Amino acid sequence: MTIRTCVVVGGGYAGIHALTSIQKYVTKSSKQKLRLILIDKNPYHLRKVLLFRPAIGVEEITIPLKELFPEGVEIVQATVKNVEAENKSIHYQDNLSKEHILTYDFLILAVGSSVRKPDPSQGGIALTDIESAREIQKKWRSNLHKAKNEQNPVLRSSLMTIAVAGAGISGIETSAELSYYVRADAKSLGLDPNEVKIVLLNSHHRLFREGPTKVGDVLEQELVKRGVTIKHNCKALKEENGIITLSTGETLPLGLCIWTLGLVPNPFVRKLGMPLTDEGCVIVDASYRVTGFQDVYCIGDCAQIVDPISGKKDGKTCKEASSQASRLGRILLADWKGAQAPLHKSYMDFYCISLGPGYGIAWFRRWGLSITVSGIVGWMIRKWTWDIASLIKR
Repeated sequence: MTIRTCVVVGGGYAGIHALTSIQKYVTKSSKQKLRLILIDKNPYHLRKVLLFRPAIGVEEITIPLKELFPEGVEIVQATVKNVEAENKSIHYQDNLSKEHILTYDFLILAVGSSVRKPDPSQGGIALTDIESAREIQKKWRSNLHKAKNEQNPVLRSSLMTIAVAGAGISGIETSAELSYYVRADAKSLGLDPNEVKIVLLNSHHRLFREGPTKVGDVLEQELVKRGVTIKHNCKALKEENGIITLSTGETLPLGLCIWTLGLVPNPFVRKLGMPLTDEGCVIVDASYRVTGFQDVYCIGDCAQIVDPISGKKDGKTCKEASSQASRLGRILLADWKGAQAPLHKSYMDFYCISLGPGYGIAWFRRWGLSITVSGIVGWMIRKWTWDIASLIKR
């Protein structure tokens, strides 16, 4: 029996779920002979939705890829340089800077997204990776120690002020976690925790525009309870010398500015010559096939995926990526056999947001109903989504 090769590029949420789906539907259920290869520049899977964790000093957010796939998948730590679709080959550079060429029968691009960065001249620290998260933690802890010895109340107040620029889910969760942990540290240092100011800057008129206004209102109320001040219709323009300038014309003295500006498609895909949207997403059909590229598929944040019936575009969260990946295994098997492949179907509206230890809000729309769950149960649902997205089973 002929052994075919399937290469998955990207060890993020879409990539690891694509591998498990292909194993389930192609290699295990059908007994088809398939060599599975995962290529990623890192030897680990990064739990990107938890980037705020190193910023507060708790929890490891990487999982070794060999731990996720102890057998059945070849792990290649490398950076893909080019894809030659006409002869089905990938050019990559390994971690020793050696160049390689790998041929494939099926190629899955799941390279995800990159965190949007401000211009360096705008100052502050963008929460983009583990290193920047640790830099954030180091900064606010250093500021608290300075505040402990600062006699000038105005200067002490600025050292204990943190602005979070960007009020998407990442900004909301980062603000809530910082409010809890910075206050706890301040108290342990003998400072008044009520002097800690966490300011969340929202460029829109309300929080959580993905869902109903009432859910956004509940989120705001809970954040305020936790000591977060929210400024709506307000953008951060620049932080310099401990002063942040806002789009409203105001200035705010602070000790730290954190940027959480959302995601952009991985710029890597622009190098591949594939059809792209104006935003830089790969254009695919309803079965995730890249237009004009035989046996090449693309899912996750780097793809524009549209429900063929409703016309609704999929969002850029790990739940959509996981759902797409689950369907991809059946698509790959159908294409292998020359059968009718499944078509994409939108995931239901479903969002979870953590508001610090032990509290969260989950909202979903199902059967025409809008349902909200909050408190410890909401937090447990949020934790479950974090774990299931990274193939963690409790």
